[in-house]
Amino acid sequence: MKLLGYSRVSQLRKADESKMSLVRVLVVDDFSPWQSFVIEHVGQHSNMCVVGFASDGLEAVQKAEEFQPDLILLDVSLPKLNGIEAARQIRKCVPKAKILFLSSNSDADVVRGALRAGGHGYVLKWEAGIALLPAMQAVLLGKQFLSIGLMAIDSLTNLQE
Repeated sequence: MKLLGYSRVSQLRKADESKMSLVRVLVVDDFSPWQSFVIEHVGQHSNMCVVGFASDGLEAVQKAEEFQPDLILLDVSLPKLNGIEAARQIRKCVPKAKILFLSSNSDADVVRGALRAGGHGYVLKWEAGIALLPAMQAVLLGKQFLSIGLMAIDSLTNLQE
């Protein structure tokens, strides 16, 4: 078996990215420093652009309908309308959008609820530095993604409604 060095893998990834169309991303979180962190990470991919951001669940639904993003990075704990209920509403008005939850909440019932509401993945915020980009890639390819910290929770796969 031949192993590819980092530079070769990086070159192949860049070549693949150049063939892909631009992925439109909506960032939803009520903590502006976190929004900035996420926007910076999304900007590391030449095939992704942030089309908008929202700081509460009602605004998330409105902006999702307005911008029709391909990917929505959504917190669970939001004012006005929580992220799980926002995801349910977004699924109705933007059914093709992929929803990736980013949350500090690792409660099994919350994670199950997020996935059942239409989430394609769930990343714990403290793992986002290493997990966010692979999670975005996975959900855009139609795969489910769960943070390593959630792997011990039974029955979290294939829970979408």
